[in-house]
Amino acid sequence: MADRLTQLQDSINAQADNFCNSIGILQQGATPATFPGFDRAGNRTPLQQSDDHALLFATLTARCAKDIDVLIDSLPSEDSTSELQIASLRRLEKENEDTALKLEEVVRQGEWLLGKIQEALHDIALSQLTMQNNHPS
Repeated sequence: MADRLTQLQDSINAQADNFCNSIGILQQGATPATFPGFDRAGNRTPLQQSDDHALLFATLTARCAKDIDVLIDSLPSEDSTSELQIASLRRLEKENEDTALKLEEVVRQGEWLLGKIQEALHDIALSQLTMQNNHPS
C-alpha cells in the first residue's frame, strides 16, 4: 500500500487526466470559430457532445476532488509534534490493551456457552438413544 503522499500524487495525476479528457471532449464537440477574411474550404460539422460524457467527467472530477480532499485532511498537520504523536500512540496502545481484555472475556464466555451447548447436545443424544432402546422398531 502506498503512503499518503504517493496516494495524493496519484489522485492529482488522475484529476489532471480527467481535466485533459474533459477538454478533449469539449474540443471534439466545439464549433469552429470563423475569422473575418479567412475561410477554410473544408469546414467540418462538429460532433455532438453527448450529455453522458459531460455527466461522466463531472462525476469523475467531483469524486477525484473529494478523494484529494480526504487525502489532504489525513496528512499530519504542521502542529503535529513528536510529543503529540507519542501521546497519541500511547493512548491507542492503551485502547488496544483494553479492547484485548474485553475480547479475552468475550472469548471465555463464548467457550463457556459452547461447553454448555455441547453438554445439552450430549444429554439430548443420550435421551434419544435411551428412547430408541426402550421402544425397538
